Amino acid sequence: MLIGVGMAAHAQNPSLIISGHDTSRRPIYTSVPFLGFTPDARAGSWGDIGVASKPDVNAVHWNNAKIAFLEDRSGVALSYTPWLAQLVDDMYILYFTGYRRIADLQAVAVSMRYFSLGNVLLRDDVGTDSGTFSPRDFAVDVTYSRKLSLNIGIGVTARYINSNLSRSYSLNQGGNAAHGVAVDLGFFYTSNEMRLGATPMRISTGFHMSNLGSKMSYSGSQKNFLPSNMRIGTVAHFSLDPFNTLSLGLDLNKLLVPTPPIYQRGDDGSLLTDANGNFLIEQGRDPDRISGLGAIFSSFFDAPDGLIEEIKEINLAFGMTYWYQNFFSLQAGYHHESQLKGDRRYFTMGAGFRYSFIGVDFAYLLPVAKRNPLANTLRFTLLFALKGKATDTTPSESDALDTLQ
Repeated sequence: MLIGVGMAAHAQNPSLIISGHDTSRRPIYTSVPFLGFTPDARAGSWGDIGVASKPDVNAVHWNNAKIAFLEDRSGVALSYTPWLAQLVDDMYILYFTGYRRIADLQAVAVSMRYFSLGNVLLRDDVGTDSGTFSPRDFAVDVTYSRKLSLNIGIGVTARYINSNLSRSYSLNQGGNAAHGVAVDLGFFYTSNEMRLGATPMRISTGFHMSNLGSKMSYSGSQKNFLPSNMRIGTVAHFSLDPFNTLSLGLDLNKLLVPTPPIYQRGDDGSLLTDANGNFLIEQGRDPDRISGLGAIFSSFFDAPDGLIEEIKEINLAFGMTYWYQNFFSLQAGYHHESQLKGDRRYFTMGAGFRYSFIGVDFAYLLPVAKRNPLANTLRFTLLFALKGKATDTTPSESDALDTLQ
């Protein structure tokens, strides 16, 4: 990977450069976007659905409330994703997570994700080799999850974030790693068994808010929002017969971050400012006007084009998964993002295997648009479960969990 030292002056506030220049595309910019990347193969194989799917060891990312619903006493998983493999060969995402169920309907978990941007060759303004740098992001999580009843659970996660990218922009400035903290809050509900005709079924629903925290800064002057996010979803689980189960799911996903406004520009395309040097806004609201919880609430009604644009900021994910005897699974899904907000539209597919205490999942991504940098993205997950059952798992609860495939 090659990047010039002179890019620093153009990377401070991308929303000012793009917003208002091309109104057909108005994505939302945040710091550390890797926190929103799908880290595991199972969720990635059916359209990035995870907030209400069957609980597994990777639930911390999707809905931390599901951790308390895991049957096995403890487990661990390791996921690997080569990132943007169509463009470079040395970027990847690693995700490790482990959990432990404790008495009285509770569970704890830890996880870590590591995003390597490969090796960057630095050159100065005249092309002289200035060495190499390896930018990377990582985050470490601690989670507590608890059942409030047989059917309802809640969860909370504390997260530390470290991002060391600044030297890839400017060797002369030296740069410091950015640090941040955030929390996730989750809710999970699974119904009792019901019937659709003669077919037994259950409905599970989830709600998860992630990366709630203060802004992050690399230089101390320009601060950017964390990718605070809200995810709501539901999954219907059907027991077709004693050997075959089918699940159909839907997730709705929205960034809880202010929408960049459209700035006023002169006839020559330059940004216009007031007497105090502040950029003039043509449509929308100043994204730096507020932070914290206020920014989260205002993210629902601050888009320049009003309600229509707010709706376009909601990503949709549809998916289905089939299990045979809790041994073999097939998944497929579709993820949709508005062209205005990034145009990430892709199909996914994958498979999984479970045998004794070992599991393997893999996923494949196929974008709708041609020559997309996400094309042929592969994800791999290896899981290990310790089969001892937790003391608070009752027979009726075990039957319910077996249905949630």
